[in-house]
Order: sequence, then structure tokens, then C-alpha cells
Amino acid sequence: MHNIITIFRREMSSYFATPVAYVFIIIYLVLTGLLTFHIGNMLDRNQADLTAFFTFHPWLYLFLIPALSMRLWAEERRTGTIELSMTLPISQGEAVVGKFLAAWCFTGIALALTFPVWLTVNYLGEPDNGALLAGYVGSWLLAGSFLAIGSFISALTKNQVIAFVVAAAICFVLVAMGSTIFLDFLSDWFGGGVVEFFRSLSVVIHFNEISKGVVDIRDIVYFGSLIVLFLFLNVVAIDRLKAS
Repeated sequence: MHNIITIFRREMSSYFATPVAYVFIIIYLVLTGLLTFHIGNMLDRNQADLTAFFTFHPWLYLFLIPALSMRLWAEERRTGTIELSMTLPISQGEAVVGKFLAAWCFTGIALALTFPVWLTVNYLGEPDNGALLAGYVGSWLLAGSFLAIGSFISALTKNQVIAFVVAAAICFVLVAMGSTIFLDFLSDWFGGGVVEFFRSLSVVIHFNEISKGVVDIRDIVYFGSLIVLFLFLNVVAIDRLKAS
């Protein structure tokens, strides 16, 4: 645990030692505001909820999270510092978890900075704050899932652009699986069981349930399993680099 905390602190300090963190946060907050108030028309809906806010999170994370995760391992592979880190008295699992937790905590900070939207809803109406909190938790779990995917892909290549494109493509598939167009297409070729299976794999379906304030253990297990799976694959990828 000590090694994980050490890596976590180093990674967190590296984010704020460069303009990367501030640029990411500013872009995230600006896009969130535009999507919520101008495209989602939150104020015109006359409803005391954050549906217009959370609706766009899967699509927003689809581009921003791979942009954040693409540097986690690809940059170290390109500069050769990954070989040096492998000589340190830490395991590959500790390095993977430490880097992931730092990136996940950083996205949590960016998400927390959207609190004025929450305050706005409470000022204009009387929302169910428990449901709003559940939506924030669901958004953070969604970001963590995309980060785990991006971290794994970043460990497979030295090129950050390739890491971004591949991670974004995988995340897009997980988002698109829940779309009506995709499900209608599948229903023309397969039975209801197959369609429901692919629907259950979509991050949007599980995220939407949590964002409505319905905290189902199956949705938590889904995001947790997705994170654990890709972090495990990340460790395997780093182990293969060490063995080669």
C-alpha cells in the first residue's frame, strides 16, 4: 500500500506541475457548461434535476478520458523511463494501480468542480439531492471505466495518438451498444436474448440507471468488473514488456 500511495502522489504532482491539468479542467468545465445549458437546455426544462447535465457525460468522456489516459504508459515507453521504473522495488500491479488511482482522482476533482450546476438546481427548485449524488458517483465510475481501458491501451503502444484513437474506439463501442439504432439493427438479425446481452454490456444503460438515482448493485458490479478487468490486462501487458 505504501508503494501505491507513493506512486499516487508522484503522479498527482506531475499533473499539476505542467499546464496539462489546468487545460484539461478548463476544457472539461467549458464543454460541460455548453452541453448542459445550451444544448441540453437545462433551465428551459423547468425540472429540478440534472438529467441535462449527466446525459452528455458518456459522450464527453469518450474523447476527454482517452486524451488523459493516453500518456499514462505510452510516454514512458517512448522515453524509455518504463525500463527504469521496472528496476524499482515495486510490483507491476502497484504501479498500475497507483497511476490509475491518480488519474481517477484527478477526474474526480474535475467532476467536483461542476458543483455550481448542483447549486443552481437547488437554488431554482427542490431536487432529490440523493439522486444527484448518485449521478455524480455514476459519472465517476464511468470515468474510471474509461480510464482503465485507456491505461491498458496506453501500455500496448509507444504512440500516444494511437493510444488515444484505439481507446476512444473501444469506449465508443461500449457507448454505442446502448443506442436504439444499434439495438434495432441487432433485433433484425438476432433474438431478444442476444439483443439484451449486448444491451447489458453498454456503459450508457448502467450509467443512466445510476444517474436517475437508482443504485442497483448490478450496475456497481458492472463498472467495478470493467475496471478490474482492464487493470488486470494492464498488469499483464506491463509484465510482458518486462519479460521481453
